[in-house]
Amino acid sequence: MEDAQKQSLLALMAEKLNQSVQMYLDNCTRCGTCIDACHAYASTGDIRYSAVGRAQNIRRLFENYHKITGKIAPWLNEAVELDERWMDRVYETAFTCTGCRRCMTYCPFGIDTQQIQSIAKALLIGADMDPKPLTMKAKAEIAKGENFEATKQKFQKELDKIRGEVSQRWPGSAKGDVVPIDVKGANVLFVSMAEKPSIVPAAGIMNAAGEKWSLSYYEAVNFGAFLGSPTMTQQIYQRIVSEAEELGVKEMVICECGTAYRIMKHVIGKRDFKVITILQLIDRYLKEGRIKLDKSVIEGRITYHDPCQIARNGGIYEEPRNCLKALTDDFVDMSPNRQANWCCGGGGGLVIAQEPEFRMMTSRVKVDQIKATGADIVTTACEMCFAQLKDLNDDFELDLEVKLVSDLVADALVVD
Repeated sequence: MEDAQKQSLLALMAEKLNQSVQMYLDNCTRCGTCIDACHAYASTGDIRYSAVGRAQNIRRLFENYHKITGKIAPWLNEAVELDERWMDRVYETAFTCTGCRRCMTYCPFGIDTQQIQSIAKALLIGADMDPKPLTMKAKAEIAKGENFEATKQKFQKELDKIRGEVSQRWPGSAKGDVVPIDVKGANVLFVSMAEKPSIVPAAGIMNAAGEKWSLSYYEAVNFGAFLGSPTMTQQIYQRIVSEAEELGVKEMVICECGTAYRIMKHVIGKRDFKVITILQLIDRYLKEGRIKLDKSVIEGRITYHDPCQIARNGGIYEEPRNCLKALTDDFVDMSPNRQANWCCGGGGGLVIAQEPEFRMMTSRVKVDQIKATGADIVTTACEMCFAQLKDLNDDFELDLEVKLVSDLVADALVVD
């Protein structure tokens, strides 16, 4: 590695070393409590894929360049030089981890592995070693915002097809436009994945509830966050924030996308609108009697996978279960669940950035969890989890139906 590049990367690392990150790097006692908490280690037994194994790749650089012990006795804490060989280890650190934070809940010091991963991702972006599929998608999202008028017209044409499907599926369910856009003063701005499977069920549910809503032009998912680029993350979420503020909406409702919810709920700062998930909205409609579901429609036992970004990182545990219990009398939880639930192995952009073989290999504990329920249907509330669960279903021949919660609710919707 040329010295200029090395110095540039070390400067990027230094920028990330705020007090909390330094504490996370300093405080690890190698107790090993986090090791068994990681689904990748629990599935493979490979220490490289444990939380401490990944963090050590950054901690050993920190030891060399930011600790006195690393300078006078580098062997003591295994300090290492930054070079091409170690950058390969850094890649392994960042993009074999889904960012589920299960390890953090087991660590006696509450070390946030994701904060350490942010150093790894900054180094990879600086070295042009970022996963290109994620980078391309993040750039495409930003370009969509920069070419708003051109993309708006194309989106409008696609919406006409979607409106036809919504009208056919739930005739007479809305007094006006069945998929409204640009509605000033709407109660709800619904941020979908900008695709039919995400828009149709939500439209049916909100129309049945008589909601005054507006569809966002933009997709909810934030590939800049997966990539670990704070700049791209902000550029992507700001398009949607500006849209919400221009329309003067009361609530921004995020579709079933865990990272999108985490960014909008916890990163954008205080705004004049609330941010909730579609699950919270459906749960509220049910409690207020604004929608009704036919329990006879969905057949078979249902189980639910808690998406890490919505559940463990977002605290949304009961709302999806309330929705499912309104759908069926045969709901069974996985064990463990809620905060202790195992990650599906596809989050953090790994569904896009990582090879399927790796995702299947590191998800055995999730498969065992699902099998133990005896369920016929596994459902979740995150598109990334949904994609991963479908891959697990195919690869492990589980013979299940994999559905999003909003899909099940839409299927059982009673429209007078």
